[in-house]
Amino acid sequence: MTYAGRVATGTFIVLVATVVGVLGAVGYSVRRDLERDTRASLERKAALVAMALPRDSLAWQRTAEAVASRTGIRITVVDGTGRVRAESEATAADLARIENHLNRPEIVAALGGQPSEDRRPSASMGVPSMYVAVPGGPGAIRVAMSLEGVDRSVRTAQRPILIAGLIALLLGLPLAYLAARRVVRPLTEIATAARRIASGESPEFPYAGIPDIDRLTADLHAMHDQLAGRFENLRRKQSETAAIVDSMVEGVLSSDAKGRIITANPAARRLLGFRDTEPMPDLPLIFRTKDARDLIDRVLEGTAIADREITWGERTYLMNARPLPTGGAVVVLHDLTHLKRLETVRRDFVANVSHELKTPLTAISGYAETLLADDTDPETARRFLDTILSNARRMQRLVDDQLDLSRIESGAWTPANEQVAIEPTAADAWAVAASASSNRPSFSVDLADDCQFVPGDPDAVRQIFRNLLENAIRYTPTGGSVTVRAARDGAGIRISVADTGSGIASDHVPRIFERFYRVDASRARAQGGTGLGLAIVKHLVENQGGRIWAESALGRGTTVHIWWPSRSPHETGAAQPHVT
Repeated sequence: MTYAGRVATGTFIVLVATVVGVLGAVGYSVRRDLERDTRASLERKAALVAMALPRDSLAWQRTAEAVASRTGIRITVVDGTGRVRAESEATAADLARIENHLNRPEIVAALGGQPSEDRRPSASMGVPSMYVAVPGGPGAIRVAMSLEGVDRSVRTAQRPILIAGLIALLLGLPLAYLAARRVVRPLTEIATAARRIASGESPEFPYAGIPDIDRLTADLHAMHDQLAGRFENLRRKQSETAAIVDSMVEGVLSSDAKGRIITANPAARRLLGFRDTEPMPDLPLIFRTKDARDLIDRVLEGTAIADREITWGERTYLMNARPLPTGGAVVVLHDLTHLKRLETVRRDFVANVSHELKTPLTAISGYAETLLADDTDPETARRFLDTILSNARRMQRLVDDQLDLSRIESGAWTPANEQVAIEPTAADAWAVAASASSNRPSFSVDLADDCQFVPGDPDAVRQIFRNLLENAIRYTPTGGSVTVRAARDGAGIRISVADTGSGIASDHVPRIFERFYRVDASRARAQGGTGLGLAIVKHLVENQGGRIWAESALGRGTTVHIWWPSRSPHETGAAQPHVT
């Protein structure tokens, strides 16, 4: 079929579909509006009948017949059991033979207290009718009216549209055919020009006198002029894509169908241990482990690989690989080594917390079971209860310390910016720490004249001193000494907490600020430590711009040094001295 014939056929189909669609839409809209108005009118009339119905049930039939003769609608009075008590299209003698109406949907809804309607053919006349029932009278008042008038109105509204559609068909088909013939000639010439552009020849562009086709011709001419620029843009985008791939932290490799490496970004070379200028072997030979080689073989055979972990020496990578449509594959490597280490830290943390909680929980449970099972004397019971209370407080300290540490690490804690007096803060912390310990070492404070205050958060400084002094008292026996010193150190102040206690072996010193790390675990637990105090101190100091480290030797005591900046990193103006 020619283009003109196709246009004419398409026009015919479109016109017919349009006329049918408009007829349907108009019919639906008119019918919907008329039926809505009819229902509203019937509801009003049913409500009026319910109001006009006399108290005497013997007069209901006469009332229904009288109202029906004046309004032209059918009226039915139904009681709560579904029995018809009056019917405008029946006589009083026929009422007993009318079937029960409890199976009518509109009656059921009206007896339930809600107006309702239903559309169905009338049983007596066989024509589509609308039934509307409202609560009233002995149960429900139903009115009905034939929908034949609605059908006539719909057909009347559709008739002009049908006539206009037929006229449009008679006039539109010849015009569409002639217009198509006129369009075909310049389109054929445009197609010839496009083929000449594709072959690299100089094209000739027609003039059709039709605005749309002339715009198409102008666009084709502009396209011909812009092809060189488009190719340049394509090369530029390829360069940008290569730059993006090169800047990715994930390693990206691509190969041809034979496995020869086409692309390897710097991250891939770094992860796999190849220098920038070093030639790389074929993709199946790069990986030395069997599981990785099997994955590469599968992707080169056409199978996509998603989220598979492989091991390369001491490192772990997540591999994703997909075959290319033209053969070969693209492989993306993500280094999971750091995440694996974090996962190990998390598991260790959970194990440590569980272990720390197990000891006091076991003690509490054991002593409580003993108290319940045995008839213990008051002195023993009190001793058991003291042990239970001590272990409960130990668990509370562990939970409190963990909450403090989590709050600091998450960034939810913002230190205040005040000048904190060192000597009274340390003295208050010593009083709290010493009151909870049976050890009684001596305590002294030795501060340089220009090191009486430090800028920072008062509560944080107090907690730092309390945790350090608790540790010092825990490992310093009665007769020993604990000293707090402060001296100028460069652009800051060095605060030292020194004790003459048992000391720490040199190989343990670098790890004492880790969570739950204990030099002597059994002794630390026996003395009630949570294993989090020094970790909290480290984070509190570092969050205020300071540094912390320790010096110790077995049998020679321990000294914890804090370097504190003379000016808080959060300070925006001069702060007044703060004495705690």
